[in-house]
Amino acid sequence: MTALGAVFRPQLPPERLRALARLADETGLEELWLWEDCFREGGISTAAAALAWTERVRIGVGLLPVPLRNVAITAMEAATLHRMFPGRAVLAVGHGVQDWMGQVGARAESPLTLLREHLLALRALLAGERVTTRGRYVSLDDVALDWPPDGPVEVLTGATGPRTLRLTGEAADGTVLTAGTPPEGVRRARGLIDEGRQKAGRTDLHRVVVYLLTATGPDATARLRAELTDEGFADVPDLGVAGDADAVAKAVQRLVDAGADTVVLQPTADEPDPEGFVRFVAQDVRPLVP
Repeated sequence: MTALGAVFRPQLPPERLRALARLADETGLEELWLWEDCFREGGISTAAAALAWTERVRIGVGLLPVPLRNVAITAMEAATLHRMFPGRAVLAVGHGVQDWMGQVGARAESPLTLLREHLLALRALLAGERVTTRGRYVSLDDVALDWPPDGPVEVLTGATGPRTLRLTGEAADGTVLTAGTPPEGVRRARGLIDEGRQKAGRTDLHRVVVYLLTATGPDATARLRAELTDEGFADVPDLGVAGDADAVAKAVQRLVDAGADTVVLQPTADEPDPEGFVRFVAQDVRPLVP
């Protein structure tokens, strides 16, 4: 069964999260995803609050930029969430937007090397291992978590470029693809991920999460077109969807057919009714997606 979710976009003030998270929980939405966009809202703080306010919905963070945090802090915070809310936290890490990383003095000369080192150390720490490593960016001396997760947890990685996609297959448990990824892009991504998995000899499951820019309501087509234009995607075919539940469900299915396991519906930044959007995803679209 395809997992379906929705995004709480950080263009909304953080005080709106409580009501939307509870609504997601009450309506049966499977996953509510949060973003750590500079300089809006923190990923771990919002995830912890959303998990505490709810009972069953999974809370995803896509993604935590690795240049902003020491891997030991990432591991400590992730382990804490997994122990307090078993099975409900979904965390992804990634390069972060390079311009933003530059603004805060955290831009790495080799983002790929940093991400690889962070991923390998993070997964080892969360697995309860004691880690000593001396890398270009990640350095740990006899570090282990006192309170690692009670069982295996997935670590996802956001990716767009070919080298990062191969790295996610090699060193992560899943991949998060942006809303700039059409179905054909999902197919290409799956192929590159599988190359990385083959290189590493991995045969375990690898979840692919894809955001789908979605607009519904009387002005849906105009809002979708405006956002795609603003993001530089106006000429990308088969990207985003505007329309009713049936149209959205068909767009979800196209991504699933291309290799997505989870599709997260991303409202436009100017979505006029965020609560209505969550209801739309959970009550109208969900029944149409197998």
